[in-house]
Amino acid sequence: MPRPASEVVVRIAREDEYEAIGALTVAGYQADGYLTRANGSYDDGYAGWLADAAARGRHDTLLVATVDERLVGTVTWCPHGSASAQIAQRPDQGEFRTLSVDPVARGRGVARALVQECLDRARAEGLTEVLLCSLDEMTPAHRLYTSMGFVRRPELDWSPAPGTNLLTFSIDMAGEGRRGDGR
Repeated sequence: MPRPASEVVVRIAREDEYEAIGALTVAGYQADGYLTRANGSYDDGYAGWLADAAARGRHDTLLVATVDERLVGTVTWCPHGSASAQIAQRPDQGEFRTLSVDPVARGRGVARALVQECLDRARAEGLTEVLLCSLDEMTPAHRLYTSMGFVRRPELDWSPAPGTNLLTFSIDMAGEGRRGDGR
């Protein structure tokens, strides 16, 4: 009889996991080429920030996904007031960043479970909107976000550095959704 698929468990990261979480985050971004700039150079600055899971764990809510107690994914939940938030500025908004899944664990619902945990936290905190930014080439993530009810918010797109374009997505926690086309 085949063994059932192991369950994805999402929880708050422990301090003793920070180094491994940083490495996992960088590995996930590297696997898809997201740390290589358009000119072919490596983005050491952003890679260093991604690797510093300890800082995110101290200042935000660093979440991990595990399967059979093995780290397979991570995301940073940025509630109102977070220094890491890029676009969520109002008290009723939250944001998540640095969603990353170990390349060998992809296709098992890890990213979906991490995003769902962020949405559950937003509901528990009484937030009305969750936002996120994503590189324009992160199309697999975009499909996940839209499948979960996020919509594009092109009016909030921005560029933190030349050649780096961030697309914004949001979800209305009241369940009504917000259309990115102004309707």
